[in-house]
Amino acid sequence: MLPFAGLVRPAAGFAALLAAAALITALVGTGLTEPATVVGIEPVPAVVRLGIPVARVLLDLGAVAAAGLALLSKMVGFDDPGATEPVLRRARPIAAWASLLWTAAALLSVLLLAWEISAATGDGFPSAGQIWAYVGNVPAGKGLLLSAACGLISFWLCRLSVRHGEKVPAELRVGIVLFGLLPLPLTGHASNWYWHDVAMISMELHVVAATAWAGGLGALLIFLIRRPALLAIALPRFSRLATWCVLLVGLTGLFNGLVELALSPITSLPESLWQTRYGVLLLAKIICMAAIAVTAVVVRTRLLPQVAAGRPSAIALWCGWELLVLAIAFGVAVVLTRAPVSPF
Repeated sequence: MLPFAGLVRPAAGFAALLAAAALITALVGTGLTEPATVVGIEPVPAVVRLGIPVARVLLDLGAVAAAGLALLSKMVGFDDPGATEPVLRRARPIAAWASLLWTAAALLSVLLLAWEISAATGDGFPSAGQIWAYVGNVPAGKGLLLSAACGLISFWLCRLSVRHGEKVPAELRVGIVLFGLLPLPLTGHASNWYWHDVAMISMELHVVAATAWAGGLGALLIFLIRRPALLAIALPRFSRLATWCVLLVGLTGLFNGLVELALSPITSLPESLWQTRYGVLLLAKIICMAAIAVTAVVVRTRLLPQVAAGRPSAIALWCGWELLVLAIAFGVAVVLTRAPVSPF
């Protein structure tokens, strides 16, 4: 078997590489797009400034993993429990831990965002009352709290599936994860757009499609790469879903970014694409999506027939790179939610 993306052979090492790529991208992007300090406003502590994107990346990674591992059982099917159950038995506990990571990161995000506001006013670390006021008064606080609650429900369902297997429907587990991601656009630019309803729907479709795509592909590649018979069954099924996800992610992402730039009162298209922090990040995400689309076409047209026929293929190389670029795109997306639409 070729190494994942031609870089790493152990599955755990590849998963760590994906997480590191998303985190490093988010941190570097946050540093490059940080606005200048304003006189008279207290600077936000570094632990808050850098902790917010880190927490959001961890939230995304946990939710993506939970969704992908739940989709795994639907992709491999239930016709041959003797072949599928050993794989799913390994995946279910990991899905539970991923749900806990998602929950903890959502709660940490609430704390850090409340701390950001209190620090800017010179109050320092927020009190319990200030945190509760943030949740009550800011849509992002309510959204993150609802997402954390869905993470706990996902953890409970995953623990039930560890005990009772597929008696706990995979559709229910996937549905809870995707529902828990719907409030997250409240934490980004969509909450401030003039076309609020259209923006929210578009952002929610973007988040749900990206989660199903990245999570499903990661679960299939990491858990089935050494089981070619199961991969030959699961990959064609996933490919149909992934095709629609790619189209949806690309269209909604482009729409969201361009509308955000078009509605900015201090910039104008097309100059804002390269003259603003937000525009440059949008261009970076578009480049990532273009690279992913090319990779996806190669996988679907050249490698999928080989996998379906049970022949050796370079699926670990190509899909590994697709996932690595997806991880970078997730990191860029985290920075994009907070980047100012203002000139450099």
